[in-house]
Amino acid sequence: MTEDTTPDPEAGEDTPHRGIKSYVVRSGRMTLAQRRGLEEVFPRLGLTLSQGRLDLEALFGRQAPCVVEIGFGMGGSLLQQAMANPDTDFIGIEVHPPGVGKLLDDVDKAGLCNVRVYREDALKVLDDCLPAESVNTLQLFFPDPWPKKRHHKRRILQPAFIERVRRVLEPQGRFHMATDWQPYAEYMVETMNEAPGFVTLAPEGDYVPRPDFRPLTKFETRGERLGHGVWDLIYQRSD
Repeated sequence: MTEDTTPDPEAGEDTPHRGIKSYVVRSGRMTLAQRRGLEEVFPRLGLTLSQGRLDLEALFGRQAPCVVEIGFGMGGSLLQQAMANPDTDFIGIEVHPPGVGKLLDDVDKAGLCNVRVYREDALKVLDDCLPAESVNTLQLFFPDPWPKKRHHKRRILQPAFIERVRRVLEPQGRFHMATDWQPYAEYMVETMNEAPGFVTLAPEGDYVPRPDFRPLTKFETRGERLGHGVWDLIYQRSD
């Protein structure tokens, strides 16, 4: 793997395409399976910015609802969803190489045909690759809350990001978020309620009970044992 040259968040470096980054890529060891996923499976199931705007029907060879998950971590949730929903197509976006490699290795070993993966900045994918009104559901599960006030500008959930999400969602499409950091959950509610073109699907209040279709992760299970809360928010495109 090449040396990581991602700007340090403390350095305040920006990129001309999208401004301040909401993530930091850190180098780390990879297992043989993760390396296999990157080296052997990515050429078949991986996507790159150089491919430009996608034709989803051509990509998957069918017409089907498309779910996009940003920041899938090690891919467990996305894998479970793809296995449980063979009639739905899934696109995962993640910059962490071990996570990308693990998901691709697992997808290949499971024989799934309904998953494709970007190892790219999500904002670039939203801007340059996903067609307008092409996504049924966009998922943002447990993004970095950047809890320090001086780092709030690095949170991925910003007005410009929400507008990107609105553009790619089909009419009545859904934006599903989850976080285990209550101040970030409150920030999500405030930011989404100010965004045009969305309405909450919470039956009452601001949050929805964890839907059965969102897999319960090991991280979340451990957090529940420690008394940590988790907040789910689902908003629907209204225009």
